[in-house]
Amino acid sequence: MEISRNIILDILPLYIVDEVSPETRAFVENYLESDPELAEIARKLSSSKLLEEIPIPITKEHEMETYEEAKLQQRRYIITLVAVISAVFLFLMVAALAGLFFLIPKIWM
Repeated sequence: MEISRNIILDILPLYIVDEVSPETRAFVENYLESDPELAEIARKLSSSKLLEEIPIPITKEHEMETYEEAKLQQRRYIITLVAVISAVFLFLMVAALAGLFFLIPKIWM
C-alpha cells in the first residue's frame, strides 16, 4: 500500500511533538529519508520555538476544575428537574383536592 505525502503531512505535527507510537515514528522517519524536502520541513518545524510558545491549556488542575464544574451543572439540572416534577405533582394534587371539595357538597345533596 502506497502512503501519500498528504498522509505524512497530516501525521507530521504529532511526529514533531513526539505523540506518535514507535511504529508510526519509524514509518515517518523512513518516509522522510525518501523525501528530502519534507525532511527539511520537519527539521525546521522541530527546531522552531513556535511549538513551545503554544500554550497547552490542559493540566490536571484544569481537568479537575472542569470535572467539578460538570458535576455542579449536573446537580443543578437534577435539582431543577426534581423541583419542576414536584411543582407539577403538587399542582395536580391541589387541583384534585379542590375538585373533590367542590364535588362533595353536590354528592351529598
